[in-house]
Amino acid sequence: MCSSRKIISSLLVLSVLEIGLGVSSIALGTVGIFRVKAKHKTQQGDASPLWSGVCFLVCGLCGMLCARKRTGLIMILFSSCCICGLIGGILNFQFVRALVKRSDGMHSLHLAIMSLACLGVSSCTLSTWLTCRLASSEQQRMFLEREHSLHHSQEMAEKEVLDSTSNGISQVSYNGRSASP
Repeated sequence: MCSSRKIISSLLVLSVLEIGLGVSSIALGTVGIFRVKAKHKTQQGDASPLWSGVCFLVCGLCGMLCARKRTGLIMILFSSCCICGLIGGILNFQFVRALVKRSDGMHSLHLAIMSLACLGVSSCTLSTWLTCRLASSEQQRMFLEREHSLHHSQEMAEKEVLDSTSNGISQVSYNGRSASP
């Protein structure tokens, strides 16, 4: 089983990758929109790289936050962002695939955008899986801490009972107070 440290470092690497994919997708989407506006009217899928880039960027930023603060709410937020990034990447791929059928000489740009979408979908999927692993690891850590604390409390209670019976007179302990019979 992977340690929590390895999961966090993998999550950080994937988050940096997602931020890079988001910025790249936004940049290529902007270039694509300006090229399309110069040739003809924009269509429905022309701005999809911008939106999927924003999804990847937000997902990467939430991943950095999740690696830093491993609370339950932040893990849920990050998983939600990953799912949004996954959906945004799939929609981007489908819209751009439909745009490739146009003969406007932007096939290399569309291919680059679709490649970024595939990489973004893959990284969002891996990040979601890693977040589930991190949540499981944190849950196990908290369980062990609670178990250790309970064990320590039981030892202290046993010591208190031994201390109160060591003077030769049996005493009964009620809520931490001892009473003689």
